[in-house]
Amino acid sequence: MENRKILVVDDEPKILKIVEHSLHREGYQVFTAADGEQAINMAEKVRPDLIILDLMLPKADGFEVCKRIKSRQDVPVIILSARGEEVDKVVGFTLGADDYQTKPFSPTELVMRVRAVLRRYKQPAQQASSRNQLVYSSLEINFKNRAVKVLGNTVDLTAKEFDLLWHLAVGAPQVFTRQQLLEALWEPDFYGDENTLTVHIRRLREKIESDPTNPAFIKTVWGVGYKFEPGDGGGE
Repeated sequence: MENRKILVVDDEPKILKIVEHSLHREGYQVFTAADGEQAINMAEKVRPDLIILDLMLPKADGFEVCKRIKSRQDVPVIILSARGEEVDKVVGFTLGADDYQTKPFSPTELVMRVRAVLRRYKQPAQQASSRNQLVYSSLEINFKNRAVKVLGNTVDLTAKEFDLLWHLAVGAPQVFTRQQLLEALWEPDFYGDENTLTVHIRRLREKIESDPTNPAFIKTVWGVGYKFEPGDGGGE
């Protein structure tokens, strides 16, 4: 049985009860919060292993809660919201959310998403070699301390963005299909929106490329997927 701590944040008592019951049944420790400020305080106090977060909350909305918690803790977040518009998903992923489930939802599917995120979180590409650092002309990737520098300046990546970058870089020059990346970095039985990968690729390019519209490192192979090109800086 699981013994992970999960914080569930929702202002609907019925939703809280359903999710709490489903997770308790799987052996998780469950903590709840009914508004944004309570969620932030509870996350600081409990230090959960995962957070299930509604977007439409009193006192502080889910986006603000996600941003503030992620700035303090490296914790995975699954957004659970009735707002299923693409813009909300994009903003959620941009702030570091690891998955997005729309309401109404299946409690069984939500539990499967929780398992998937917990299994994959903080477990980067399985193909990672014994190399701990990759250095290129303008880009440095340090696997040991999960740090990335561009032109000597530290760049802040979410846990999933780092895992995606490392997976592509250490696997170069292999071309990875979208499905291969989803299965490797999210879960073989992926339950998220495929737009997740598109958002993460775009965010990575915005952070490490001098010109995201004409990327030097993360290349799109049309009709196939993505690959990493070291450029003229080599790698070690």
